[in-house]
Amino acid sequence: MHVAFLVPAPDYHTDWRWAYDVQADALGTAGIDVAPVPWTEGGELTGVDLILPLVAWGYHQHYEQWQQLLDHFEHARMPVANPVPLLRWNGDKSYLEELAAKGVNSVPSMTVTELDEAHLDEARAQFGCDTLVVKPLISASAYGTFRLGPGDPVPERVRGWRMLVQPWLEAIVDSGEWSLIFFDGAFSHAVAKVPVTGEFRVQPEYGGIIQRCDPPEGSVALAEAALAAAPAASTYARVDIVVGNSGRLKIIELELIEPALFLDHAPEADTRFADAVRSAALRARQ
Repeated sequence: MHVAFLVPAPDYHTDWRWAYDVQADALGTAGIDVAPVPWTEGGELTGVDLILPLVAWGYHQHYEQWQQLLDHFEHARMPVANPVPLLRWNGDKSYLEELAAKGVNSVPSMTVTELDEAHLDEARAQFGCDTLVVKPLISASAYGTFRLGPGDPVPERVRGWRMLVQPWLEAIVDSGEWSLIFFDGAFSHAVAKVPVTGEFRVQPEYGGIIQRCDPPEGSVALAEAALAAAPAASTYARVDIVVGNSGRLKIIELELIEPALFLDHAPEADTRFADAVRSAALRARQ
């Protein structure tokens, strides 16, 4: 079985090998042949059993090209996991509003087409809070994410951008986020991600501390509800959950394109990951 692993373009600025190696090693141990392919060259792929975009970092910076690649995969009926409709849906964070409309407990979110101060005022009124977080609708690794206090102007870097606006979550600096990993819709393992003092972003680039943990009570059911509301079933998924200002657990993100799966924190999950990939490849042959 041959799997093409989509990785960053050759000119990508950040080391990606560590992420690829952990996941490729898990598949290789299970007897699955894996080869890295820059996602920008994905349109040239032939003769593979499955395409995994798990390290397609940087796609959000060339989003039109990424959409064209997904169109090619769909029209050519290429075997992709996760499915193309799911990848397309998950690429734009406006899906959070869709989840909320379907009754999934999610962080309140407002999509704006061109961010300005009037939109901030509207969001403060809608959410009933003075402090907001703004982030691009198409982004990764907290790219373009800002915390804005009372009276703060729109950062010039993102002024006029299409953005997602959310209330500031008071608990984020203490409890951080929980990431729940699923393979073929079944819960596998969880990690806690906590920001360092003075920071609210939990990504490793900002010093975030990541540790294996048990999922908070009720979080697995919440994650399952979010995945059930997505447009297709997933081979792999990461569901990020936080404590909202009401004290209830809320979905802050679904990661269905190129999530960190934290296999290095849960070695026993290697087999579950490999089984899910093998099953996806076998389904694609049918």
